[in-house]
Amino acid sequence: MGHGGEPRRRQAYDGELGAAVARAQDGDETAFAVAYRLVQPGLLVYLRGLVGDDAEDVASDAWLEIARDLGRFRGDGAGFRGWTATIARHRALDHLRRLRVRPQAAPLEQDALNVPGPLSTHDQALETLSTERALELVRSLPRDQAEAVLLRVVVGLDGPAAARVLGKRPGAVRTAAHRGLKRLARHLGTPHTAHEDGKAAPDDGPRTLGEPT
Repeated sequence: MGHGGEPRRRQAYDGELGAAVARAQDGDETAFAVAYRLVQPGLLVYLRGLVGDDAEDVASDAWLEIARDLGRFRGDGAGFRGWTATIARHRALDHLRRLRVRPQAAPLEQDALNVPGPLSTHDQALETLSTERALELVRSLPRDQAEAVLLRVVVGLDGPAAARVLGKRPGAVRTAAHRGLKRLARHLGTPHTAHEDGKAAPDDGPRTLGEPT
């Protein structure tokens, strides 16, 4: 679709993040603040998709753990996004277990949709989402699809990284993201194209958020 500039933008974004993390590991508090600024918007929206209005509290707990264990992290900027998403998800699931409720959908914020990250073949559809429309559509997705879309488009993880966060096979996450994005594109009237690996994935009709696939 002619998005050759997107990989370069993503590389620059991850390069800045990786450099900030490396400096933060050497004790640079300003660099840690830079890493936080780059990661937090997408991470917060992802958490809102899991715990709703409690997202900021869960994010605070996650960042305490991230700061505590920062010295143990090994990897680049992209790896840091995956690592922080995994920590945030664990804290969210702990929170949900305490509340004994199922994950709930929450509004996507337009600024979070603009966080640099890898875009699928349906990026044109996502770029047209308004805040209210995004909420309505994402809430209509099954939970696995909603979470895969959030990790891929909002947090900006690639397929294998999103799979590691979710504890699933990359193929399963790619299929979930594909199906979710296909539904979003269909509702927005955007023509559907191929699967991310060039193959079309089957669609089995609409479900509500949280219903198993």
